[in-house]
Amino acid sequence: MEYLVTMTTHVPDGTPDRAVDEIRAREAARSRELAAAGHLVRLWRPPPWPEAQANPTLRPGEWRSLGLFAAADGGQLEEVLASMPLRVWRADEVTALAPHPNDPALAARNTGTEFLTTFTISVPAGTPAQAVDDTEAREARRANELAGQGHLLRLWRLPGRSRALGLWNAGSPAELQAFLTSLLMDPWMTVETTPLSQHPSDPALIIA
Repeated sequence: MEYLVTMTTHVPDGTPDRAVDEIRAREAARSRELAAAGHLVRLWRPPPWPEAQANPTLRPGEWRSLGLFAAADGGQLEEVLASMPLRVWRADEVTALAPHPNDPALAARNTGTEFLTTFTISVPAGTPAQAVDDTEAREARRANELAGQGHLLRLWRLPGRSRALGLWNAGSPAELQAFLTSLLMDPWMTVETTPLSQHPSDPALIIA
């Protein structure tokens, strides 16, 4: 299974900078080991705007990362997360990801910006079942087109009814918005978008 993990690290007040640097170096080394073992799939930094705006809940000495992990189950995932040196200062929020039939399972690209999108679909009451089926089929074809162009990289089902998570590559937020509005289910969707910036321990960069 795959999991999206929001990792919030809080360094205790008074911790020497040298101690922080040492544990972050150990974290980077452990991340490489987990990537080689197939457990750490991707790693990103928070949105590339000021933290005070993007993460108003963060306090001084805190930072946040997003990780895509693979594990047999939640128990193995916890073992993986507990093995990371920064866990002593970190709180992890785990979201289980289920396979999506339209997932293209593409690798990261070397250009553009990556974005995560959370889709919540609400079909209007009274919509004929055949209309829903037709729209879903056309949506699948459009998703395949965007994947073929290298823009839709991954797609998962999220816990809850009619929710999905997408990983995209686009040149700008405006370009991403154009892709999203081209989806056939756009009139039925509420979308939350999170811009992602590179993390130095991202396995995609290590492999590259």
